[in-house]
Amino acid sequence: MKIKDVFGKDGEVVELKGWVYRHRTSKEVVFVVLRDSSGIIQCTFKKGVVPDEIFERAEDLSVESSVIVKGRVKKDERAPGGYEIVGEGLEVVHKAERFPIVRDKSKEFLRDVRHLWLRSREMTSVLKIRSTVFGAIHEFFRSRGFYEVQAPIFTTAGSEGGSTLFEVDYFGKKVYLTQSWQLYAEAMIFSLEKIYTVAPSFRAEKSKTSRHLTEFWHAEMEAAWMDFDELAKTAEGLIKHICDRVLEENMDDLKVLNVDPERLKLELPFRRITYEEVLRILKENGMEVPRGKDLGAKEETNIAKILGGKPILITHYPKEIMAFYKKRDPNNPKYALNFNLIVPDVGEVLDASEREPDINEIIKSLKADGADPKDYDFYLDTRRYGSVPHSGFGMGIDRVVQWICGLDSIQEAIPFPRTIKRVEP
Repeated sequence: MKIKDVFGKDGEVVELKGWVYRHRTSKEVVFVVLRDSSGIIQCTFKKGVVPDEIFERAEDLSVESSVIVKGRVKKDERAPGGYEIVGEGLEVVHKAERFPIVRDKSKEFLRDVRHLWLRSREMTSVLKIRSTVFGAIHEFFRSRGFYEVQAPIFTTAGSEGGSTLFEVDYFGKKVYLTQSWQLYAEAMIFSLEKIYTVAPSFRAEKSKTSRHLTEFWHAEMEAAWMDFDELAKTAEGLIKHICDRVLEENMDDLKVLNVDPERLKLELPFRRITYEEVLRILKENGMEVPRGKDLGAKEETNIAKILGGKPILITHYPKEIMAFYKKRDPNNPKYALNFNLIVPDVGEVLDASEREPDINEIIKSLKADGADPKDYDFYLDTRRYGSVPHSGFGMGIDRVVQWICGLDSIQEAIPFPRTIKRVEP
C-alpha cells in the first residue's frame, strides 16, 4: 500500500515500504516519519508495546534508511496529515550511512548532490508536476488529431543561428546537436499535415540567467494549412490544458511548493499585444527599449506584471530580428507573422510563427543572415514541390514547469540540469 492510500483507514493494519524521512527518539517512543513517492506519514514505536528487538531496531535507524513498516492506522490530529501508524513490525532493508544533506542547503550544493536532493519533498513535487505537464502535452495534441513524430538529433545546419550550435565530430564530418526539429517538421507536414514532438534540444548559449539551459525539453508542433489566428488559439489552448491538468492532479504538490492555485486558473483567449505596443507601454512605465531590440526576460516579465500577471501573446516582431523561416505580415512587411507567449516571472515560454511559403523570400533571408542556401537544400525542396501555408511553434517545457511551480531558477524544474558550468551529476 502507498502512504497516500492509508489516510482515512482508521484501525486497519497496513504494510508500507519506504525511506526514513525524519527520525526522533526518546526513552519510551521512537518517531519515524516515513516517505514514499506518494507522501509522508508518522510511524511510532513504543517501548513495552513492541518487542524489544523491534524498538531497538527503530532506535538505530538513520535518515534515508529503507524499511518495511507494519502497523495499525490511527487517527491523530497532532500527526502530519492527521493520521499515524502505530508500529507493530519493522524490517530494515538497508541502513543508510550518514546523509550528506544536513546543514548546507545552498542552491549550488543541492545541485552538486542533485541525485540525492531529488528525494526531497520539494523536488518530488516538482517532478510529479513535470510528469503531469508532459502527459498533458501528449493528451492535448493527440486529442486534436496530431501525429507524434521524431526528428534527428544530429543535424548539418542550425535553425536558430550558428552562434548557439553545439558542434560534434561525426566520423570526421562536422555536424551539430539539434536546436529544434523545425526544418524536418516542415518536410513531414506534407505527409501527415498535423504533427508534434516532445524531445530534447540543445543551445550553446553562454547564458547564466535563471531561465536558460544548454539542454532542454522542447514541445514543438507544425501544421499544414494552419493560419496565424488558429496557431495562436492552439498555443493558448495548450497552456490552459496543461494548467487545468495540474490543478486536477497536483493540488497536494502545489501546496508543498507554496503555489497559489488561483494563478493557474486561466481564461481564453489570452490578451494579445503587438511588439510596438509593448515598447510604448514599457516606456510609459520608465523602461525604454530601442526598436529592433529583441525583448529579454526583464522586458517580458515587466510587461506581464504591468498587464495583470497572466499569460499574454506578444505579436508582430520586426522581421529583421526574426528567423529566416518566419513569414512577413502581408499587411505590413516590416513585421513578422509571429508571437511569443509570455508568462509572469519567467517570460517567454513559447515561440510561434506562420511560416514563409515562398522559396525566393527564404533564400533572400538566408543570404541576409550570412547562411549558405546550399546547406538548406533539402528544406528548400519543401517550397519547390507543393508548398502550402503552414504554421508552428516550439515551447520550452522546463520554463513552463518553472512558472507553474513558482521556481526561482529553471535548474530546479528538471532532474539533472545542464548549463554552461554544469554537466554533472
